[in-house]
Amino acid sequence: MTQMTMGKALNAALRQAMTDDDRVVLLGEDIGTLGGVFRITDGLKAEFGAPRVIDTPLAESGIVGAAVGLAFRGYRPVIEIQFDGFIYPAFDQIVSQVAKLHYRTQGRVKMPLTIRVPWAGGIGAAEHHSESPEAYFVHTAGLRVIAVSDPQDAYRCLRQAIASDDPVLFFEPKRLYHHKGEVDLDASLADAPPMGLARVVRTGTDATVITYGAMVGTALDAAAAAEDEGISLEVIDLRSLSPVDYETVSASVRRTGRVVVAHEASREAGVAAEVIASITEFCFEYLEAAPVRVTGHDIPYPPAKLEKFHLPDLDRILDAVDRVMDRPHSLSGAAEANGETH
Repeated sequence: MTQMTMGKALNAALRQAMTDDDRVVLLGEDIGTLGGVFRITDGLKAEFGAPRVIDTPLAESGIVGAAVGLAFRGYRPVIEIQFDGFIYPAFDQIVSQVAKLHYRTQGRVKMPLTIRVPWAGGIGAAEHHSESPEAYFVHTAGLRVIAVSDPQDAYRCLRQAIASDDPVLFFEPKRLYHHKGEVDLDASLADAPPMGLARVVRTGTDATVITYGAMVGTALDAAAAAEDEGISLEVIDLRSLSPVDYETVSASVRRTGRVVVAHEASREAGVAAEVIASITEFCFEYLEAAPVRVTGHDIPYPPAKLEKFHLPDLDRILDAVDRVMDRPHSLSGAAEANGETH
């Protein structure tokens, strides 16, 4: 096991994938000499050469279109979208071509394309640099959508995404790029859990908190604070947003009977809405209370000085736990008294 940041783990995953398979090529804005805005591709151009680490023009639609052609010819392209909010110019290519070519050709054409997206808020950036667009792609049949939450998962899931014959939207929480953790660089992908499975990252008995990305850490902090009040929270990291591992989710909900779903993206028609609708469909008779969403607000991403009011925090999760437990707002009050609000 090696201690490394999530950014370094992603870099190691790209390096290993390129070493293992010379069909893996990287495309993106400033990913070559500069190593990308977040330095995720640092050193790869020097190691593998310009033909495999391609600095592209500032044209996201063109980047994705070129990658579609490469995938069509048997390559395994990996795209970096420089910031989450820059993905919208490529939206037509992704939903009209990337998601549909395998189906349209009745399986004759595979689309082994990975689209890496530095994603979500918490770094003091403005709109177009702190977006959470995952629901657009979850709604699009033909795409896998993955969101990672720690360095080990980032390393493992990125390698699995590149090896997959399916197109993958791979969301990387920007605020965790410098977060450190243990990474097993020698683990076999054959022995790793599939990237489509959810993880129970903390077991509990009283309520289930379901989330993904950087919000996993916030949910774990909330669970620790709730424990001081005698409340046992189970925390699930979805990892895969499409498809969702409802077997793991349903098993947890049937044990606890209470559900909170949290994410940074806006509330309206978000991932939480779909997850709660499915939980209600699959587990209605086990529910002791109506599930509750904790999300970003239905506004364009706010200026940096206001983002702390937009992003769900520990206190808002604890308030939702109070609601599903039918308690007065004691948990969130206790967290505030202990200085644990963010």
